[in-house]
Parts: sequence; structure tokens; C-alpha cells
Amino acid sequence: MIKHSLVIAIAMSSMSAFAADLNVYAASSMTNAVGELAEQFEAQYPDTHIVPVYASSSSLARQIENGAPADIYISANEKWVKYLEDKTIIEPEHVGLLATNKLVLISPKGEEKAFDFEDANAWVSALEGTRLAIGNTQAVPAGIYGKETLEALNVWAEVQKHTAPTNNVRIALALVERGESKLGIVYKTDAMQSKNVGVVTEFDDQLHTPIRYPMATLNDKDASNAFKEFLNTPKAREVLASYGFN
Repeated sequence: MIKHSLVIAIAMSSMSAFAADLNVYAASSMTNAVGELAEQFEAQYPDTHIVPVYASSSSLARQIENGAPADIYISANEKWVKYLEDKTIIEPEHVGLLATNKLVLISPKGEEKAFDFEDANAWVSALEGTRLAIGNTQAVPAGIYGKETLEALNVWAEVQKHTAPTNNVRIALALVERGESKLGIVYKTDAMQSKNVGVVTEFDDQLHTPIRYPMATLNDKDASNAFKEFLNTPKAREVLASYGFN
């Protein structure tokens, strides 16, 4: 009887190996994609519940640094993963490239008007008295890429006086959606998910640092490893591609 009970206990333990919450900390620009990926993963592993936390990559990195219970961290650039590596919170061998993205200039839907992007005065004119919606250029990856682009176009010195820095790229998107900003710099994937903005131009990749999304696992939990493996499957790649990620 005791032996039989032990066998049942071991079997139940094995069945519930993934029975846990999995905390996935992801850059705001990954919101829609991670949401669908989580649904598909949970369908495959019903005993695991994905708990997503979305914010700017910098904010998430500092939360993790201060002890936030992240299992997976998906950043919108490599800088903040390296930051956590330097703090010995993430081990380099537990980091891999998940996706890449593009940077675009957007305006409210129906108001897309091309202009000379190398003319600072043309930028100011196109803003029509509003400010350029852009992620914080010191911390938010989309803002950092945006600043690099404007510097490469030799218009940053003037355009920076007319910016509306935001805490993450989704807020920059929202400002343009509401018409509070006539122009915004966001990721191509963000623009694709909005019915209220149009793309004025897609910036050349040579104008900024490559937009890469590294993913790091912060522990060796079965669920963490399973999610990491799942994200490398063709099915997961199809989901990412459907949202504009490469």
C-alpha cells in the first residue's frame, strides 16, 4: 500500500513539473506578440500560467536588478541585457536573439505627408505646433534608436527642442493616435497594430544601431526552459512574423 502510494505521488509530481506561474518581463513593443505566444504556450502546458509584465526595457531591467521575480526577460535592445550581465544577474550563456525590428515615423491616420527628413525646419513645420512623440532618448530603446536616427540625419540639434519624451514606446504611439502629436517615432510592429496611425517613412537600418530583441532566462526552472524552447519553434516564429518581427 505504501509502495503504491509512493508511485502515485511520484507520478503526480512529474505531471505537475510545470505547474507554476511563469513571470515574463517583456518590452512594451512586445505586448501583442507575447500575449499570443503566452496563449499558445499555455495551451501546450495548461498547468503553467504566464504572468506578463510590460514596460520599457530599462524599467524592467531595474526592476529585475531590485529583485523582481522575473523568469524570462525580453529586451528591446542588447544594452539592458548587458547591464544585467554586468551585475551578474544574467549569465551570458542564457541569452539568445529572439527577434529584430524596424524603426518608423508615424502620423495620425490620413495625415501621412513626406518631407525632407534631412531638413530640421521641415520637421518643425510638419509637427504643426505639436511635439515629436519619442521614447526617452536616454533610457527607452525606441527613443535611443530615434535619437541616433535624427543625429544621423543631422537634425537632432533642432528637433530635440520639439520632442515629447515618453516612458515607453506605446505611450509615444498613443500620443499620435490621439492626435496630440503630429509625428512620432516608434517600431514598425507598433504601427502595424494601430488603426489610427499611418507610416510616413521606414528609416534605413544604417541610421541607427540594429534593433535586436535578446531574450534571457533568469533561472533553470522547467517552465522557463520550456518557454525558451517554445519560442524557438516554427509555430512561435510564425506568431512573431505576423506582428512584423523578423
